[in-house]
Parts: sequence; C-alpha cells; structure tokens
Amino acid sequence: MLRIKGRVGDWPVDLTVEMDAEDWAQLVARLPLEAAPPAVAKAAPVAGPSNDLWPQALQLLQTAGSMEGPQLLGELAALAGGEAAGKRLLVRLRHCPQVQIESGAEAPLYRWIS
Repeated sequence: MLRIKGRVGDWPVDLTVEMDAEDWAQLVARLPLEAAPPAVAKAAPVAGPSNDLWPQALQLLQTAGSMEGPQLLGELAALAGGEAAGKRLLVRLRHCPQVQIESGAEAPLYRWIS
C-alpha cells in the first residue's frame, strides 16, 4: 500500500494506492539498476547574473536597514534588469543569515540584522 498526502491548491489530498506483489515487481523493474543513489557532491555556486549581483543586493538592504517586500523586489528587479532575476535575489535574501523577515501590516518587512 502506498499513501500520498498533501494539497492541490486549497483541496486536501489523502490518496491510498493498493499494490500487490506483481505491481511492486513492475515498479521495481522500471527503476534504474543502481544499487544506491550516488553521493551528492556539494556543488560550487554557478556563476551568473544573480551571483554577480549578490553583493550589491546585500548592500542595498544593509544601506536601507529595512524595506518592505514589494519595494525591495522593485529595487532588486531594477538592479538585476528584470523581475525574474529580482525574485531570485529576493529568495536568496530570505535565506540569508543577516536578514530577518517580520510580518508587516501590508507586506513582509526585510530587516538587516548583522
């Protein structure tokens, strides 16, 4: 038996799939022949526009001290030359140890803490 739980949009999903020995054998037959998954080496950061602009994105928030999410996204998009690249920088800031995110009345507030 295989159980799948999660959400599809707003709808909760709880699905149980019953599989007999023959079903499992067919599934196993389609898997790669490797005995164990290969060890994942820590990848070096890929050079690219996002990485080239990272120090400037940090400096932007550090200089401001704090900034609401939409304003910060606008600044990052202008810095990176597009909204998609600006969003990538914003996601990196979310996970940066020097950045604290607080719930604001209208939008999240990004604050430089280090």
